[in-house]
Amino acid sequence: MPVQVTKKEKETSQNLAHRFTKAVRQSGVLLSIRKGRFYNRAKSELAKKRSALRRVELKAEKIKADKLAKPK
Repeated sequence: MPVQVTKKEKETSQNLAHRFTKAVRQSGVLLSIRKGRFYNRAKSELAKKRSALRRVELKAEKIKADKLAKPK
């Protein structure tokens, strides 16, 4: 939905710009655009399984490394 503001008689350009920005803020156009800006797609089932397997493998490696580490 486009926002339209027409210049009134004897209105300065600064007032017109102020009214326009106010109308844009109230319309919620910028908020909806900013929400969609950083949209992340949901992970697929296969990607979820792969990341879970990777976490398990990394955890096992860390535990093994801790056991083999020299005592302080």
